Amino acid sequence: MGELKYLNKFFYHYRSKIIIGIIITIIARIFALVAPNLIGNSITLIEQYTLNNSIELGYLKEQLLKNIIFIILSALIAGLFTFIMRQTLINVSRFIEYDLKNEIFQKYQELSVKFYKNNRVGDLMNRISEDVSKVRMYVGPALMYTINTISLFVIIITYMISIDPKLTMYTIIPLPILSILIYKLSRQINIKSKRVQESLSKLTTFSQESFSGISIIKSNTIEDKVNDFMIEFSSETKDKSVDLAKFQSWFFPMMLLLIGCSNILVIFIGGNQYINGEINLGVLAEFIIYVNMLTWPVATVGWVTSIVQQAEASQKRINEFLSEKNEIISVNQNDYKIKGELEFKRVSLKYPETNIEALSEIDFKINTGQSLGIIGSVGSGKSTVLELIVRNYDPDSGKILIDNKNLKDHNIEVIRRDIGYVPQTTFLFSDTIYNNINFGNINSKAEDIQYYSKIACIHDDIMSFPKKYASMLGERGINLSGGQKQRLAIARALIKKPQILILDDSLSALDTETEHNVITNLKKEIKDITKIIVSHRISTIEKCDLILVLNSGKVIEYGTHKKLCEINGYYKETYDKQKTKN
Repeated sequence: MGELKYLNKFFYHYRSKIIIGIIITIIARIFALVAPNLIGNSITLIEQYTLNNSIELGYLKEQLLKNIIFIILSALIAGLFTFIMRQTLINVSRFIEYDLKNEIFQKYQELSVKFYKNNRVGDLMNRISEDVSKVRMYVGPALMYTINTISLFVIIITYMISIDPKLTMYTIIPLPILSILIYKLSRQINIKSKRVQESLSKLTTFSQESFSGISIIKSNTIEDKVNDFMIEFSSETKDKSVDLAKFQSWFFPMMLLLIGCSNILVIFIGGNQYINGEINLGVLAEFIIYVNMLTWPVATVGWVTSIVQQAEASQKRINEFLSEKNEIISVNQNDYKIKGELEFKRVSLKYPETNIEALSEIDFKINTGQSLGIIGSVGSGKSTVLELIVRNYDPDSGKILIDNKNLKDHNIEVIRRDIGYVPQTTFLFSDTIYNNINFGNINSKAEDIQYYSKIACIHDDIMSFPKKYASMLGERGINLSGGQKQRLAIARALIKKPQILILDDSLSALDTETEHNVITNLKKEIKDITKIIVSHRISTIEKCDLILVLNSGKVIEYGTHKKLCEINGYYKETYDKQKTKN
């Protein structure tokens, strides 16, 4: 149970509720044991009356009536406390589930982009849902039944020993055998549970990717092929689940067998003691009831062990992510506003996932309020420059300065708050248009949202929708065109009122006229902020104050549009080609 030690802090946090639950459990078990004693007492009275008439019939009836009343009352009280016990301990499991899910989700948000490039979304979802559910069963039902079983065992065995030590010892003979069998089976259950969860992660990932890429699947008419893969993954999960279930199915038959053996021993040994006059019939009946009362607790030992082993496997998978270290650490916790001056000094980077050199000794500088256009062939490092600015990665060498201060010395929350970043792949949420824009700044007013939507040239499109800004978007904005998605994302970046605006090829889906209008609005309405625009179109960046030309991660040209046109290089060649096409 080494992996489950992580949950000890939650148990400590809810220790008062757990302690109350334990006390209530013990009280419930004490009252549950009243009935067997009264039944044994009743049988002894009947035996005394029928065999030797040592008691009167009236007294017998009176005592039996009292015993019946006490049995009913004790059952009601035990039931009430059992209900309170379940409410207390099961509620604790829900609280811990809530805390654990929040902790995992918070951890997911803190981890770097590198983590998400190395892990699949389906696997992340499975760990925060399926794995946490398995853990909840450990901190809830398993804990409750463990406390219940231990309480019942201690109370019953102690009482049985006080009545007849010899008969008690024979009764518990099967228990060591039970312990050995549980140990053997539980090890296999742990291994098989981990395999089941890993298989479920693969199935969840495949399902999630299939639904997200359903348009690609349909357009390529590969539904049958995808369905074959789904059947393969489902069969693998089914086979591993069945294999696990086979091992789990051994527990209950073994429990019942061993309890049956205990019953036989009680009847045989106790019967001989009764014949020899060592005990009366009531004690023998009482022992049989106690042994059968242990049937469910003993049976739950196997069930609880199975739950614990599955929880151990799941918590191990959760701990793997919780122990992940975030390479991007903010040492500065101060709050302030950046001005927007940006400088790269001999910045180099190799992607850790592929060891490919993305950038090599990049140098450039832009002042506050200036605009920088970045152009280059596919894979030249344009997007990498932008990811370094928002600190999704740290450079291997060189320095990135914002306001003449090393980016690593800035508060990362301030940097990301004061930078409006529209990445190459636009992501929209399944929510209203209003909320998608407002996501950039949740304190925005309706007039601000409309104002920045107009700058992004998306306002007129929104007003043409039946519900206007209240229109719901499909997953990832599937009911919008590519150009509408880009302009909506630009509005979302502008609503932050950033000091630096970064557009990563975010105008590629726009027609020439709309692109011109957006660029004009940006220069006119937000002229005082620093703007960095990546594009394959010269028309998008030619009005920028400075232009950076990249090739294979290196700066090959840098300067104004006029200066670069005077050089017969990549920029001039691209400009002439695009001008000819237009």
